[in-house]
Amino acid sequence: MKLSRRTITAFRKKIYCHYAAHKRDLPWRSTCDPYRIVVSEIMLQQTQVDRVIPKYRHFICAFPDFSALAAAPLNTVLSFWHGLGYNRRALSLKKLAHQVVDLHNGMLPDSLEGLLALPGIGIATASSISAFAFNKPVVFIETNIRTVFIHEFFGTMKNVDDKEVAALAEQVLDKKNPCKWYNALMDYGVMLKRNYPNPSRKSAQYAKQSRFEGSHRQVRGMVLKTLLKEKSLTQKQLIACIDKEESSILSALDDLIRDRLVSSKKGEISIA
Repeated sequence: MKLSRRTITAFRKKIYCHYAAHKRDLPWRSTCDPYRIVVSEIMLQQTQVDRVIPKYRHFICAFPDFSALAAAPLNTVLSFWHGLGYNRRALSLKKLAHQVVDLHNGMLPDSLEGLLALPGIGIATASSISAFAFNKPVVFIETNIRTVFIHEFFGTMKNVDDKEVAALAEQVLDKKNPCKWYNALMDYGVMLKRNYPNPSRKSAQYAKQSRFEGSHRQVRGMVLKTLLKEKSLTQKQLIACIDKEESSILSALDDLIRDRLVSSKKGEISIA
């Protein structure tokens, strides 16, 4: 779909007018510190903004830069991360901090290639960091951005592919200030989700998040929470502490050990 200059101008005006009147006051928007942007972007993966805000503030206070995070024990990092879920992200973030300190003198790489070489960073996250930390005119898609383009340009179409969305995103991108532009797009997308049936359901990439209650993810979190509290337990003690089937606890435990979040040595289980 090729957009006319008039359409692009009108679309940008609509997005920026909404942003001027309704922009969200989010703590990571008041900084261009690459470390803080990285922390926010990884926390926001699959986690709602309202849950991230207090965790982000506490995390930044505890670990104000890459060096502090790299030096912190994993159990301390996990204790500040607890409640966000997907704890692999915390481990990846700590590994990322180590690499930035050890290989880049504490300075986050500002190229896509350099960012993609870091643990836990895929192309979407690398691109969003490039835009928000370095104000680079890259194209990326996330749920709110996808919502905007599907609602505004695809009408009743279904199974809209992200390649089609990205093609439009590239045409309308404000290359002079991509950081502000993407913040404005996201806030417009949040408004659309509040007022319309979720347009993202028309996306070919749409997938409903699996139920958390009773899930493997929930049991993983319960195991970690127990170990953070008790420090070290035998397998039998761990099973006794968690009100879930033994098989699901052992499965979660094996998974956590594989992810190197938990260690098992001489019959004692603890945070790695």
